[in-house]
Amino acid sequence: MADNDSVLTAARDWAGAPLALATVTSTWGSAPRPRGSHMLVHEDGRFEGSVSGGCVESDILATAAEVIAGAPFAVKRYGVADAAAWEVGLPCGGEIEVMVQRVDRDQFDPALFDAIDAARMDGQALTLTTDLATGRTEASEGDGFVNRYDPPRRLLIVGAVQIAQGLAGMARELGIATTLIDPRARFLTEERFPGVTLDDRWPDEALQALKPDAATAVVTLSHDIKIDDPALIEALKTPAAYIGALGSRRSHAARLERLSAAGAQGLERIDGPVGLDIGAIGPSEIALSIAAAMVRNFHAR
Repeated sequence: MADNDSVLTAARDWAGAPLALATVTSTWGSAPRPRGSHMLVHEDGRFEGSVSGGCVESDILATAAEVIAGAPFAVKRYGVADAAAWEVGLPCGGEIEVMVQRVDRDQFDPALFDAIDAARMDGQALTLTTDLATGRTEASEGDGFVNRYDPPRRLLIVGAVQIAQGLAGMARELGIATTLIDPRARFLTEERFPGVTLDDRWPDEALQALKPDAATAVVTLSHDIKIDDPALIEALKTPAAYIGALGSRRSHAARLERLSAAGAQGLERIDGPVGLDIGAIGPSEIALSIAAAMVRNFHAR
């Protein structure tokens, strides 16, 4: 999954200016950025995003300037075997192919940025296809380079406990928007969770309003049946990418019996005990195991 949020923000901020869009179309070996990664280049030399983590950006900037000035769109390949490997190649040993288009109606129509934003705001994915013979991109799925733009990843944590503090911090570093849900005012404070969206509604009410989609993870951590169970029942009604519940194997078995008696469907979707089995000890390691399981499920979609 390519993280292009900053590029989409820049596209909104720079709307109307001459721009070029660079996109990773193929990767081989230990490529530093995934297929679909973007780099947006402004006529004045500013840029946002990355196609190689810094290895070939200088050459891409030069190509982008030429494309903005009227040169045809370009597809360039970089690898360690290049003659100028240490200047514009990939010393890590990988190879990438990068397409550079002008942002205009003939190549990458600026209206496509609006279409991507609209789909993401609606919790939907949008697929674009580029004809590699002409450099023209359209909102369709067909022959050529196909790139899918998923909605923003979200994490809904139920229970403002210590594990939630570590998990919220990791999610922030991963670029995952986090909302912390807990009706207990003493637990849910900005001092304990700086920079996190706080929601003091009962979890079932909050989830009904927040509408988890296929780019959302829901994790219950409160250890309070009155809080966790209603949240899980609501989460199971949604296409959430990941649903996890804190607790031991014994407590999870009892939880499944309660949820089944309440009529909940799809109980096998609940990851319980929550997180990857890494032998985690203590709140920080448990948070790490949850973050890893959540990311695994995001990528498995």
